[in-house]
Amino acid sequence: MAKKKIRLVTIALTFFVQLLFLAAIFFEKLQNSYTPIVIILLSVLILVSYFKAPIHHRTNLHEHILIVIWIPAGALICYYLNHYLKLGPVMAAGLVGTVASFLPSINPKSAYLKQLPATFYCGAFIGMTSLNIASSIYFVLAASFFAGVLLLVSKSLFNGLGGKLGTIAFTAVTITSFIFFLLFK
Repeated sequence: MAKKKIRLVTIALTFFVQLLFLAAIFFEKLQNSYTPIVIILLSVLILVSYFKAPIHHRTNLHEHILIVIWIPAGALICYYLNHYLKLGPVMAAGLVGTVASFLPSINPKSAYLKQLPATFYCGAFIGMTSLNIASSIYFVLAASFFAGVLLLVSKSLFNGLGGKLGTIAFTAVTITSFIFFLLFK
């Protein structure tokens, strides 16, 4: 019974975040007559996929906490490459992801190292954020903290579904933007 409740709450929260994202696109691009049709179609497809796709929930282990501490590293490296070395967000994230993909080859038997590339890449999505939104390293660190919490909570949910790391990073940046807006504006 508890697993069903967790599943429904997870589906509802994820669907809500993605609907907010689609609503933002809708209101920004309202002048295009095809936008409402595409958004409605995407919303229906997202809802159907949540009910059709299997999710798994297991308890989190302490080792997962040691994994998510690398999110700020990926975020800060990507942020630096993006904004200080002027590589651009895509090239910076690609470089972080590529370098992180070689970490498991240091010790191919290590289960810990096999989990690091995804964590670095989740951080890289945060580092891609524009200076208009992420104006300081403190913002990146705060967003990394929220991404770490979200990754811990969803570690074994939606396995095998694409877009999980980007959705976590987007949600973390959104939460951080809202908090910084409340505190500093």
